Amino acid sequence: MPADTTDGANPDVHSRTWLKPAQVERMKDACLTEEFPTYLQDRNLAIVSLLYDTGLRASELVSLDTRHLELEDSRLLLPGSIQKGNASSASLELGKWGADSTRDLRRYLRDRWKDTDALFPSRSSDRLSRRSLQRLIGRVAEVADVEPYTEDFEQVDPSHVHPHTLRHSVAYRIIVEEEGRLEDVQMRLRHANRSTTDRIYSHYVVR
Repeated sequence: MPADTTDGANPDVHSRTWLKPAQVERMKDACLTEEFPTYLQDRNLAIVSLLYDTGLRASELVSLDTRHLELEDSRLLLPGSIQKGNASSASLELGKWGADSTRDLRRYLRDRWKDTDALFPSRSSDRLSRRSLQRLIGRVAEVADVEPYTEDFEQVDPSHVHPHTLRHSVAYRIIVEEEGRLEDVQMRLRHANRSTTDRIYSHYVVR
């Protein structure tokens, strides 16, 4: 199994699909349509926006509490206890690489329908589960009708979009759209080893 994959998903979901910025914008727009209950629209938008800004893993996003956000400083505090491998705590600058989630998070928190410690509750629980997050991202992709790209730069149907697709899309954005380096991707995605970054994303550089 690849070292950098979505938690608890099946092998098909582990395919390293990614989206171009315009496709992510279509997903954001889809979050605010009548396909989703009105009271969940801002939450869904904030989820997509934060995943695409920071490259969080699914397990990290659903473990976030409201106290981890410092929106006045445009920062997300990420405790080591919720990161893969129990890493050191991290402070992530929101909007550092061309996709700022601050506005969408502020809008969501201003009118949040459920008061919980967890940043993202579900309809039936105080905290969204990884499985529910995967279903949500898949549904948003379906509504937006986005066809993600594979490692071979071929497009596949929306069913191949999952939370980790947005993590891979961060790497694409940094390297291709923002002309960053693999070192920048490593820092943003918090890979412990540079070899992981090179193995997964070097094809963006040579493209």
